[in-house]
Amino acid sequence: MNARAENLNAEQTDVVIVGAGFAGLGMAIEMKRQGFTNFIVLEKADDLGGTWRDNHYPGCACDVPSHLYSYSFAQNPSWSKAYSPQPEIWEYLRKCARDFDVMPHMRYNSEVVTSRYSDLTGLWTLTLTDGRILTTRVLINARGPLARPAYPNIKGLKNFKGEVFHSQNWNHDYDLKGKRVAVIGTGASAIQFVPHVAEAAGKLDLYQRTPPWVMPKLDRAFLPTEQFMFKHIPFVQKGLRAAIYWLMETQVLGFVVNPKLMKGLEFISRRHFEKQIPDPVLRAKVTPNYTIGCKRVLYTNNYLPALTRTNVNVLTEGITEVRENGVLGKDGVFREADCIILGTGFMATKPVEEGCIFGSGGKDLLDVWQEGGMQAYKGAAVSGFPNMFFIIGPNTGLGHSSIIFMIESQVSYIIGALRDMKKDKLKSMDVRSDVMTRYNEKLQEKIKGAVWTQGGCSSWYLDEQGRNTTLWPGFTWAFRLETRKFDSSDYVCESMDKSINVSPAANDNTAPAKPKSKSTRKKATVKAV
Repeated sequence: MNARAENLNAEQTDVVIVGAGFAGLGMAIEMKRQGFTNFIVLEKADDLGGTWRDNHYPGCACDVPSHLYSYSFAQNPSWSKAYSPQPEIWEYLRKCARDFDVMPHMRYNSEVVTSRYSDLTGLWTLTLTDGRILTTRVLINARGPLARPAYPNIKGLKNFKGEVFHSQNWNHDYDLKGKRVAVIGTGASAIQFVPHVAEAAGKLDLYQRTPPWVMPKLDRAFLPTEQFMFKHIPFVQKGLRAAIYWLMETQVLGFVVNPKLMKGLEFISRRHFEKQIPDPVLRAKVTPNYTIGCKRVLYTNNYLPALTRTNVNVLTEGITEVRENGVLGKDGVFREADCIILGTGFMATKPVEEGCIFGSGGKDLLDVWQEGGMQAYKGAAVSGFPNMFFIIGPNTGLGHSSIIFMIESQVSYIIGALRDMKKDKLKSMDVRSDVMTRYNEKLQEKIKGAVWTQGGCSSWYLDEQGRNTTLWPGFTWAFRLETRKFDSSDYVCESMDKSINVSPAANDNTAPAKPKSKSTRKKATVKAV
């Protein structure tokens, strides 16, 4: 049986959203709110939540204030603290799914192996790990950049006979009490779990490659009276959210406009180091020598004090190899270990695997990105991959504010695309390569002068060629303006001989429209940009 015949038995839907974290759930909710009904959400796990389901290590919490790290249309008056802990965020997402009635659209334990676009039909064919096949007109990738753990390439790591796990796959069944623990990495996850490991472990060797700049975290529990006001006097919560938003936006002045302005933040951070680490030798060892903001700025009140514990040893010389029962450092010292915990982050510059997404002409997305770097138009559309959109795609990440703001901007943009597809009866829309190229050239030009490339560090923001393909170089409100309206003239659009049902329920006809004559199939008019 050929592939075309097999696809006749495939489940069909207008839109498939891959991933059920903040991005995928936000897309699903907005589609439902706008009356779109013929869509499904594919989630590889057995529950929604994305990052906030997968990361459950001790101390896991958000480093963006709670009232900003939430959907604008579903503000939560019940946050317990200024910075939400992981269980609360996960439950918030599940509540949103229930409240906005998107649970019936969820397909759990449905991991996508490959996605292939057909130039003939204008459809995407998705193959799942269990062999199921689905076809869809529009594919929306909402997996996010922090879905794939990054494992270090350290000699002998696979030969270690003790317990090994990545922070995203925390083994809560393993008792750390009294154990000799080696932690590799000192990034955003590590600074949250290290204090808890240090408290339990008999000995903790912390292998630090590059120290992070650390700022005090202005965290506290909300009073019952405050929660009452958030719930019953809406403008109080809205006002707090707005104040947090605009305060965080001011950081862009130092990140992008003039990195010299970061000196103010650096002064605050240095004072934080001095107060929390009295020992000048240890303090010098964990104090960065690059401009603050070049790597992700971390917020914590208990990480630095944990480093001063007598059972904690901060090692900066690097690792030569891992052996069956411990770690050999580049200082020539072998240190025994019962457990190795990897706090080594995620593959943010490679959010999808090779052989996963094939666009027009059978091109592999990673091959395309290998040639020109990871890039998209407005972080959403990639030329040569029609009818496919990303949420939190290339250059939409943030170093200063809430990613939820960016998600909502892209969701609105994609909704505009779906409406145009219905209105103009389009078989496909593919962003023009010249439009995407010009957009990214301007974007990279702005990044050249930003602290991420001028700050003297190497970070996960940069790809193997040293290009920043992850962060948005500007104010978030500027991105909102960029995406406020979908313009089909930026795309090569092809008409179809019968309409598709990517339409609000109010206008949705379940029966297919009558086919037009093949002679009416034509390229949509594309205006110059």
